[in-house]
Order: sequence, then structure tokens, then C-alpha cells
Amino acid sequence: MITVTRFNKTQFVINADWIETVESTPDTVITLTNGKKFVVAETVEEVIDLVIKYKHKTIFLDRLINTCPKNDDN
Repeated sequence: MITVTRFNKTQFVINADWIETVESTPDTVITLTNGKKFVVAETVEEVIDLVIKYKHKTIFLDRLINTCPKNDDN
């Protein structure tokens, strides 16, 4: 999840895994996989950085949680 800002300065959270496109029109528009669009104050580059940080955090947490070298699904 990433936190972004509307132009009225209120913040809200978007599921970064659902982002399909981020475009500058010149306002930044985030389109989700369900077609819903959000106009945000962040630049395209800032949204990309937020998504990268989110992905790094989730991969890091997954590695911390899954420390067992064996698969316990069997």
C-alpha cells in the first residue's frame, strides 16, 4: 500500500499491486486494474519511488518471515 495526496491535501492509501498505469496529463493520474482513476499531487516519479519502496518492504518482510530453508507444505 502507498499513501498519496489529493489536491485538497488529504491523503489516502492505494494498493500498489493494483496500479495499472501512472501518467502525467499534466496532473498525475493513477489508473487501477479495475479502471478506477485517481488524480494525485505526487509526480509520476514520486509515485514510482513509493511503489518501489513498497515492493522492497514487502520482499524484505517475506524473506524475514520465510526463513526456513525447507518447504513445510508437504
